[in-house]
Amino acid sequence: MKLVIVESPAKAKTIQKYLGAEFEVAASYGHVRDLPVKGDGLAIDVKKGFMPKYVIPEEKEKRVAELKKLVKKAEKIYLATDPDREGEAIAWHLTQIFGLPEDAEQRVTFNEITKSGVNAGMGEPRALDMDLVNAQQGRRLLDRIVGYKLSPFVASKIRRGLSAGRVQSVAVRMIVDREEQIRAFIPQEYWSLDAKLTGASQKVFTAAFAGDETGKVKLTSKEQTDDYLARLTDAEYAVRSVKKGTRKRSPAPPFTTSTLQQEASAKLGFQSQRTMRVAQELYEGVTLYGQGSTGLITYMRTDSLRISQEALDAASGFIKGEYGAKYLPSKTRVFKSRANAQDGHEAIRPTDPTRTPDSVKGSLSLDQLKLYTLIWKRFLASQMAECLQDTIKAEITAANAADKSAGKYVLFNASGYAVKFDGFTCLYALPEGDGEGGKMLPPLREGENVKCKELLPAQHFTEPPARYTEATLIKALEENGIGRPSTYATIMSTIQKRGYVIRQSKALSPTEAGEVSTRLLKDRFPNIVDTKFTAGMENELDNIAFGKESYPNMLQGFYGGFMDTLAKAKDEMKDVKILLEEDKTDQICELCGKPMIIKHGRFGRFLSCSAYPECSNAKPIKPPRVETGTPCPKCGGMVLQRTSKKGRVFFGCENWKPRNEGCGFVTWNEPLAGEKCPKCGKALFFQKKGALALCLGADCGFQEERPELKPKGKVRGKKA
Repeated sequence: MKLVIVESPAKAKTIQKYLGAEFEVAASYGHVRDLPVKGDGLAIDVKKGFMPKYVIPEEKEKRVAELKKLVKKAEKIYLATDPDREGEAIAWHLTQIFGLPEDAEQRVTFNEITKSGVNAGMGEPRALDMDLVNAQQGRRLLDRIVGYKLSPFVASKIRRGLSAGRVQSVAVRMIVDREEQIRAFIPQEYWSLDAKLTGASQKVFTAAFAGDETGKVKLTSKEQTDDYLARLTDAEYAVRSVKKGTRKRSPAPPFTTSTLQQEASAKLGFQSQRTMRVAQELYEGVTLYGQGSTGLITYMRTDSLRISQEALDAASGFIKGEYGAKYLPSKTRVFKSRANAQDGHEAIRPTDPTRTPDSVKGSLSLDQLKLYTLIWKRFLASQMAECLQDTIKAEITAANAADKSAGKYVLFNASGYAVKFDGFTCLYALPEGDGEGGKMLPPLREGENVKCKELLPAQHFTEPPARYTEATLIKALEENGIGRPSTYATIMSTIQKRGYVIRQSKALSPTEAGEVSTRLLKDRFPNIVDTKFTAGMENELDNIAFGKESYPNMLQGFYGGFMDTLAKAKDEMKDVKILLEEDKTDQICELCGKPMIIKHGRFGRFLSCSAYPECSNAKPIKPPRVETGTPCPKCGGMVLQRTSKKGRVFFGCENWKPRNEGCGFVTWNEPLAGEKCPKCGKALFFQKKGALALCLGADCGFQEERPELKPKGKVRGKKA
């Protein structure tokens, strides 16, 4: 038996289909070895060249034991984890656990989980790339040092539970800096002046104020705009020039990880983690009717725009057959990757261009179909001909008799376009705002007089820079060289889960905790939140991957200065505690008279005296009382809406306490306020399962079907 080890069971299922019975494909279910989560402190021996102390997580011990049995029985072992640095590191950890030689030709990678992709990968086994392994180790250990050393300091100075991270803190700083720019922004007034005009065709078109005989003019006030309106009283309008031309619009390149997340956010409303979860499913394999488990896209963590010649040929053949030869460019289009791209994999593309979204929609979930359609269209469009547009620009002068005799005039510009050949836009629309000018202008000729139907002055104010969205923040991180394709989704998730950032609609705004912690880090650890420094660290990690540097040397260069800065900050701030406004309360300690403040402990928030440790008064924060207006069927008290530790809503008597003390009445069923049991007169409750109105009185048992109360659509449990 030949054993192939991958990370996920979905991927294992797809690969098993292609390899057949002589192979057994098993999943490790992700990482099998890592630094310990708790206990053993840093788990890095700094004095011994930053030697990590890896352990097998408790939840993985059973799976590792099962894999060991399979390894002992296998005549040949292949490590087929994902084709990136993290996948290379997982493969290395497997060799360490199972005692496999690092230099054996047992590492295989698949850019796509298709029959040809799997066969190609299995046909080229190689030894582990220890440069890639060490680059991943370097990143993991560097992040561990920053997180484990800096997070306790931040938490001790601001609030328990807060943390700091090498990349997350830079991302939060960018959001905080943008918020400060918005607050400091002073709006500037400006005006526009549009003219609704008609020519010989009698079709109305719009021309915008551009200037006068002196050149371009910006309207900055009502008075200035009114002066021009006065000059336009009884004015005659004439076409001074008409320029016609043709412009080309080229398609966007196929997706990288970053651009996929940006476009999925803009067009589908997907958050980054949702995008990457669905993309992982499409890569690992989806069960298609009549075909079994099939990988639909290539590997989704990439910063390369490279496309294989086989894929280019397949795309050209499909485009020619479906759309015609005129939709092919004069030569195959090749896109250049960014200068600092790792270029380890192709761009994200469908594994088979002929597998259209329509042909697979019956086998995909709604999210899978949306994302696959986006990837499929973007890739095919990238290999199609340009969009050609006929353009026209007209300059129109306006002058009354007095201005005309003095050689003065007011200048308006009108522009428009018409699609001459749609090209790639038949499949993938131009970005919003591209191809400015709107519809084609009516026929105009130089010297022609046109009539003004209406003048439309309007006041405007300049807008502050927009808050980041996940899409624009990922773009900014990439442009600054911060993070890598595999890290963007994690960064977005972490900064929101930790409470540094909130997402309103799509905009990311810093919380008070985010702003205060950023100010602390900028003051005490400027390098940690400096974009150039962080980008430099990313380049050093890349150098390790290229074999140009060792990770112990990289860590040594960082560690000394970082620990000195941390020691200085601890010493100079030993008596400093930063209290957030949101943690202040108007409650007074009944023991000493000092204000009570909100603190955050292992079991959540609680009230504590601000004079601690002199005064140790503390008490729980009582949740707000939410009455339902329904009497308890057991004791007659008020039934209240309550929330479980996991956030689920339930209902219990006001005299109920945990562990069934007091009344003891508690239910998941929602009270039907005001409705009484026709049998015993006690309150009725609604049970979603079966859509029943029922009495919960001890000896009653009344129930009746009430389908009209059943919520429409799928209900997954009510959250508080």
